[in-house]
Amino acid sequence: MRRGIYLVEEVDFRPMNSRRPLEYLTWLTRYKKEDEDLDAPELTEGLSIRSREIDLVGAFYAVGITGHPQFRAVTLWDCHGGWDGGWRQMMNIYDGVDDRLFLSDIDDLRFSAFSRPLGAVRGSPALADITAEGYAAPFYLYESARVRPGAALDYLDAVREERAPILADHGHRPIGLYEVLFCDTEVVTIWGVSLDAHLAMQRAGDAALGLDDEVEPDHRLPAWRKRARDFLDGPWRETLLAPFPGSRLSPAGRSSAD
Repeated sequence: MRRGIYLVEEVDFRPMNSRRPLEYLTWLTRYKKEDEDLDAPELTEGLSIRSREIDLVGAFYAVGITGHPQFRAVTLWDCHGGWDGGWRQMMNIYDGVDDRLFLSDIDDLRFSAFSRPLGAVRGSPALADITAEGYAAPFYLYESARVRPGAALDYLDAVREERAPILADHGHRPIGLYEVLFCDTEVVTIWGVSLDAHLAMQRAGDAALGLDDEVEPDHRLPAWRKRARDFLDGPWRETLLAPFPGSRLSPAGRSSAD
């Protein structure tokens, strides 16, 4: 089985206008929904590439109170067929740098966008399998971490073997364990979670630190944070994402055809 290749993009909006993320996510989910009927990829004037093999799996509004800049949208894409499939199609639009590459219906809506290509590692579920199952969560835990040069795979192995069972006990399901490609210092992990599970885990962690005497502590939570420092070499952050209706990973966005 070939490696899963994905893409995560973070989009910022300026000036601080809360309607811009709404307009962007509404446009994007409708636009990609139309691609499901395409038989072959095509480059369309004003819209860039259209392809059902470049699949918008997740469109999210960043929960600003968990540490995101306000306002921000995050999208997660599945390159069906890996390097020779959706990734090749995205790269093809740069062959000759066609004028249509620079035309977009959403010019001036976004302030900035930062894309990171992701490679699935051992034990990472296939996004196509998750969406085929019909799984969707009300929130997603989004981890972005800088690791020591060359330590990405070791860190993700530790996450799979040591951290994932802890999170599973607290109602978190792994959506993806990813090495950020074309560099050797970044990883991304994504987990589905309910609000109740999120809150319960925070309290169990507080209790393990002696800061909450009303719930049972889970001392594995702070122990993992200490263990993670064996691999980390810079910023580490976890934030929450709320799925936008119309994306595959949104409970409110799934249709009977999905």
